[in-house]
Amino acid sequence: MTDFLLRNTHPSENSFQGNQLLKFNIADLLDREIIDLNKENISEFIKDRKIMITGAAGSIGKELLKQIISFKPKQLLLIDSHESGIYELDTLLGEIAPGETDVQTIPANITDSHRMMHLFKRYHPQIVFHAAANKHVPMMEKHPYEAIKNNIFGTVLLADLSAQHKVEKFIFISTDKAVNPSGVMGASKRVCEMYLQSLNNKPGVTTKFVTIRFGNVLGTQGSVLPLFVKQINDRSALTLTHPEMTRYFITVQEACLLVLEAGTIGRAGEVFVFDMGEPVVIKSMAEKLIGLAGLETGTDIKLIYIGLRPGEKLLEERLKNDEENSATHHAKITIAYLKPVCSHTINGMLLLLEQAMETGDDDKMVSVLKDLVPEYISNNSRFEKLDLIKKENIRV
Repeated sequence: MTDFLLRNTHPSENSFQGNQLLKFNIADLLDREIIDLNKENISEFIKDRKIMITGAAGSIGKELLKQIISFKPKQLLLIDSHESGIYELDTLLGEIAPGETDVQTIPANITDSHRMMHLFKRYHPQIVFHAAANKHVPMMEKHPYEAIKNNIFGTVLLADLSAQHKVEKFIFISTDKAVNPSGVMGASKRVCEMYLQSLNNKPGVTTKFVTIRFGNVLGTQGSVLPLFVKQINDRSALTLTHPEMTRYFITVQEACLLVLEAGTIGRAGEVFVFDMGEPVVIKSMAEKLIGLAGLETGTDIKLIYIGLRPGEKLLEERLKNDEENSATHHAKITIAYLKPVCSHTINGMLLLLEQAMETGDDDKMVSVLKDLVPEYISNNSRFEKLDLIKKENIRV
């Protein structure tokens, strides 16, 4: 159950009176059953292990912490660059009582090579859950440097350190926006997938690199659901980008449970994709939420369309056209098989990307991204001009 506080300033017979706590099941918004898993295998995977979580103060990181700690790991390293977030984790740990688990809350930036090297040397994690990322599509479209620095080179640093320190398993949380990306954020995640693929094929590397893709996590900070709730509370219009905008949604509890399951069964090189049901029309979700508050769409709360934001597309995809997939033991988890990636080739491209970053020129950085990820076609973005230039060069 998820609780939201909604108020109604125009009470009627069927509406909530005054300030009341509206309780509803997330499944009411998703039109599907909530995913559940058998946790025995996960327990064997986690129990008595040393585990690192990056992005631990974020919505996914905090839920991973809550779920992982119940399986009694030996040690939990909670890494985040957000000082206030790390401070709040200390409070959360006091509430959930970690018991025998040694929990270390560590303020650190995953792009700081010296800091991360020292942490790996000191703590020797056996399993790494990499959730740290810049995730907001329009923001990364404005500032591609940050997406490249944090998402790509932060992941590269963590993956290399994991390989050097013989981490058993590295679980990378990707996104459906990495499939045929239309924005910088999705493209940066796709590069990470490719780099991890290259490490799985690199001689001498024993770490198992596993990638997990899922859609929008419902209710997380900055996502559409809290925004709609706030707008309903304020009795302002709900702002939608497009009447046909659809997204795959998953709850944070489902996402983390599936991350743990995929991490448990992952051998090396797989990209796990979750069955999140049919994509949800954002307009329908907004109308349902208004109805749950005892209000009427159009009368009490209007819908306003503001247009697609930079880097967005109407419908996200879970698999590329050339990606084959197969079933697992769980009906909600499939494995996508990506084409092999040559370490030499991607390392050369990453060097070019670093050189582009040194110039501070957004166009140069994104041009290299487009060379790295040929299927990356910008949408509703200032970088669409680069696609036109690329087409012209191909013709010539």
